[in-house]
Amino acid sequence: MSSLVSRRDLDFQLFEWLEAGRLAGRAAFADHAPDTFAAAIDTATRLAERHFAPHNRKADLEEPRLENGRVVTVPEAKTALDAFAAAGFFAMEVPVDDGGMGLPHLVALACFGLFDAANIATASYPLLTIAAANLIERFGSHDQKQRYLPHLRAGRFFGTMALTEPQAGSSLGDVRTTATPAADGTWRLKGAKIFISGGEHELADNIVHLVLCRIAGAPAGPRGLSLMLVSRFAVGDDGALGQRNDVALAGLIHKMGWRGTTSTMLNFGEGDACVAEIVGAPGQGLAQMFQMMNEARIGVGLGAVMLGYAGYLQALAYAKGRPQGRPAEAKDATRPQVPIVEHADVRRMLLAQKAYVEGGLALCLYAGRLVDDARTHPDAEERARAHRLLDMLTPIVKAWPAEWCLEANKLAIQVHGGYGYTREYPVEQLYRDNRLNPIHEGTNGIQALDLLGRKAMLEDGRLLADLVAGIRATADAAAGSDALAGLAGPLAAAVDRLESATARVRTVLAAGRATAALANATPYLDMAGHVVVAWLWLDQALVAERGLAAATADDHDFYQGKLAACRWFFRWELPKAAHWASLVEDMDMTVLDTDPGWL
Repeated sequence: MSSLVSRRDLDFQLFEWLEAGRLAGRAAFADHAPDTFAAAIDTATRLAERHFAPHNRKADLEEPRLENGRVVTVPEAKTALDAFAAAGFFAMEVPVDDGGMGLPHLVALACFGLFDAANIATASYPLLTIAAANLIERFGSHDQKQRYLPHLRAGRFFGTMALTEPQAGSSLGDVRTTATPAADGTWRLKGAKIFISGGEHELADNIVHLVLCRIAGAPAGPRGLSLMLVSRFAVGDDGALGQRNDVALAGLIHKMGWRGTTSTMLNFGEGDACVAEIVGAPGQGLAQMFQMMNEARIGVGLGAVMLGYAGYLQALAYAKGRPQGRPAEAKDATRPQVPIVEHADVRRMLLAQKAYVEGGLALCLYAGRLVDDARTHPDAEERARAHRLLDMLTPIVKAWPAEWCLEANKLAIQVHGGYGYTREYPVEQLYRDNRLNPIHEGTNGIQALDLLGRKAMLEDGRLLADLVAGIRATADAAAGSDALAGLAGPLAAAVDRLESATARVRTVLAAGRATAALANATPYLDMAGHVVVAWLWLDQALVAERGLAAATADDHDFYQGKLAACRWFFRWELPKAAHWASLVEDMDMTVLDTDPGWL
């Protein structure tokens, strides 16, 4: 088994559950067949294992540093990224006619997850670059597409997103970086940005920054924001690089984990000569940037899953190979010790990890399938429904794995015991790397506010209604199953509570009490996430039940494992949703009633 992911699980989720092979029948993917999707995953696995995984620990120990004014990274990172580029992975989803691989988003997501599992720090550079290219493709001018896209998609240029400022983290309406028009039709940018991943390095010929700013004289708040493209070097029509732009590294940020990715503080326009190009129309910057951020949020969720998954596989292998203790009934101390996987509490921790990481992977891959359906489904109503579901689920896709697959990493350390707390084993680094995911690309608290304050209320609740309909359909299907009928009722009851909690918040919002209505947004997010993951587990279990009926001996344990993890989630995790629902329904004011001075 690969140390990155269970390939049997990945194949099950992609091809048995989500039926990725059927996407080859759509015109957008006519150059492919199911076996070419599998071949792309095979290639990603080989690259991840050969070029990304070997320097994961080294990049953690030897984080980027400044030498003679240049950022130095471990040399293996560039070798890995060059191999990634040579294999065409920067252009996984670009149509074949445009020089790309033409993969569905679902398959591309599965491929990228393998690089996350191998070395999430090095994988961050292409994640940001691909997202930057997609934003320019959608909103950029013809000239910008001609000059930048070929090089971003070949891995010659890398991309960043520059939002955060010292006084404006999640509060993007307070961004102060300012753009003023120049006589030649470009703009001059002035300001400072912090926590810019990949903001300075020597891994690519050029870095393309997408910078959120305010045009001089624009109104205060989010509606006054515009998006600027700032290239590290001037780029000619032929792709040749010219003069260095007025973008200066102000410092490197040293992190708890994820150390192999440069995290930077950047100053734009110290010499009043930072040349910028506007992307799209003035005042549309936040809406445009959210495309990149939403892609990144799905990527954050997937990254959290894969770090959790890698930790689970490490813990499972350790538990099977580590002898310690004897069964409670064994009184003879001369008997051989048993592997710790035989102990109930260790097995509990492994089952919890399995449920979290395989459930999280299902959540992310389901979102990937929705992306494909929103873009390419032949039926217009199905495209619209997929788009609504994706909007509704994106905060959950980012936040649920960031919370619960991090919990899987914590359990992986616990399974290793004292060894897990040392640097001799990789699980401590996996935990440190994963701890960033509840924070970046919008903290989990921000995702909670987005889910409850926006997504659940949009279109008079239609987005939520689409989600509820899908969950009820699965519960109804399970009710007709001998093995799974007992799970149908708990899921139906949980989705009832999701609806009632949402209705309660809608009433309070309508009364103008937004602060009270949103005070319990985080338990609402927790509740919704657990209900959604329970749904996806039950949906997988229905497929596993059918697979078990015709399983070979080799597959028997796999399908039984799926059913066991589903039952565990319903017995141990789904009941938590009722408590979270009660906090929201009761408009619990414990937090708001606590004076800050009491803390």
